Amino acid sequence: MTAMNVVRMRVKAGREDAFLRFHRERSLAALKGMKSLRLVKTGEREYLVVGDWESMAALASARPAMIGMLDTFRDDLEDLGSGLGVTDPRSGEVVLDRTV
Repeated sequence: MTAMNVVRMRVKAGREDAFLRFHRERSLAALKGMKSLRLVKTGEREYLVVGDWESMAALASARPAMIGMLDTFRDDLEDLGSGLGVTDPRSGEVVLDRTV
């Protein structure tokens, strides 16, 4: 079954161009089982990274690679507060997928 992960993050002032360049240019080869990646701007310097995966197993297997990528730009992110750190991740199986 298809799975998705969504990670909320806020970029430090003055670092958005580097953040966007990283996501535009980075190789996704290490993320086996990823079907697509989207970056959604939801507010002032706030973004959601949305990954579409073949399965929860593929997503789980790719977590070390995702953390490694995050580590390369972690200093560009603001702490979200409330004990979250610099990311607010969620993941799960897709239970409904509709297209027009």
